[in-house]
Amino acid sequence: MIKKLFGSQLRLNMASGVVATVISTVAMAIAYPIYLHFLDYEIYGLWLVLATVLSFAQLGNLGIDQAIMKLVAEEHGRGDIEGIQRYVTTALALLCLSGTVALILILALKNPIIAAFNLSDENAKVVAWLLPYIGILSIYVFIVQALNATLSGLGRMDLANYTQSIGRIVAVGVAATLLYSGRGIESLLIGNALSYLCVHIMSLSCIRRTAHIRFLQIGNLDAQRGKRLLCFGGGVFGGSLISMLFSPFNKLMLSRYAGVSTIPIYEIAYTGSMQVRGLIEAGLRALMPEVSRLNGITTQEARDRIIQIYRRAMRLIFVTGIPIYGVLFILSPLLLRFWLGDRFVETLPNAFRIMLISSFVSLFGALVYYVIMGFGRIRYLIVTNCIGAGTSCLLVTAYYVITRSVSVNSIGFCGIAANAAALIYLVRRATDLLASDTNQFVSGEHSLPYEITVVENTPVTSVSLKHVQGDSIDGE
Repeated sequence: MIKKLFGSQLRLNMASGVVATVISTVAMAIAYPIYLHFLDYEIYGLWLVLATVLSFAQLGNLGIDQAIMKLVAEEHGRGDIEGIQRYVTTALALLCLSGTVALILILALKNPIIAAFNLSDENAKVVAWLLPYIGILSIYVFIVQALNATLSGLGRMDLANYTQSIGRIVAVGVAATLLYSGRGIESLLIGNALSYLCVHIMSLSCIRRTAHIRFLQIGNLDAQRGKRLLCFGGGVFGGSLISMLFSPFNKLMLSRYAGVSTIPIYEIAYTGSMQVRGLIEAGLRALMPEVSRLNGITTQEARDRIIQIYRRAMRLIFVTGIPIYGVLFILSPLLLRFWLGDRFVETLPNAFRIMLISSFVSLFGALVYYVIMGFGRIRYLIVTNCIGAGTSCLLVTAYYVITRSVSVNSIGFCGIAANAAALIYLVRRATDLLASDTNQFVSGEHSLPYEITVVENTPVTSVSLKHVQGDSIDGE
């Protein structure tokens, strides 16, 4: 079935995504028992608090990494190395600026951030000590993500996936070594910093082997290209801004009303279930470029092909997802006890089962998400994120108001309802798009800046590409 869905290059991209997901899952499976063994639930919960701050700092990315991937790919297809250099250099300058702003905000709001998590005095001192380093790391993460996105835009998404996988292995290996040598929570910070350094070096090396690009030249700064980066990234940023509120809000509620020691239970259950989803979703990510390609062909045949791909992918989820999720649902107590050993807690299996159901519902949402993204309807995706995050936050808040308590399980049930609401909206929008007239197929918000004219009924079909700003590229 996969061969029917994807071409050879898409299969290569899909394979690299699956391999990267497997490596990430294995790294996570190794890391959690080690971290909990040396740090216990409370201290590891402090690291997750810091990671939450880092995830908020990632909002300073402004969606530019996704914009780099798209715009670099366009320039690479035209063989315009100078254009690639201008995009990447401008993007790096923008990210350094936004990263600096994020660092200033973290330092300025350090005390309110710590107070929001309702930590003990001793734990608050640890977080206050590490928080500035988290801010500095956030700036570096922006740069590394931009280079990794550039590598993907140059057509080597497989290498980008593999460098990220190696980075995850480095993070776990370094942190475990430092923990074993007697260092505390700072081991995780050092491990993450060195992992990003590793990804940085490998991405830069692969980029230079793929294309001779000079990044750090002031002459490459381009205001017009900066505007394009911000315009495209703005749509991605809007969705990310909304969806990122989901997990931090849950952790905040658990920290305040259930205790910081419950955050690792939530993290293990939620992240574990999402890793299971990622095993299947890694293949679905290839749908977006294929739907985009077909969306540009305004024929009934193209629309039928999109519908065919959509239906086959839906069947693929049922065929592969139900057995995987079913086995894990049944065997989760045994597997978790074997995995965590003496750090196993009795409340974890039920929490994991609830999160499994939630992630299975969101898996169908991911399929529809990629199809809609292929149509370029970014506003639908922003609305979806609003529905999912908003429903979850409202339900969790309502549960606390009614019961005056919050638990990992209650948050999991709220997540199921939120994912279901988002899925219903997505399916309705996708159904409308697939049923629409073929002439409406290319009306996405982020269409290419060219007017396309096709002259038929001639010995050779003539195609004229007229740039919106006045340039023209004619070809036959």
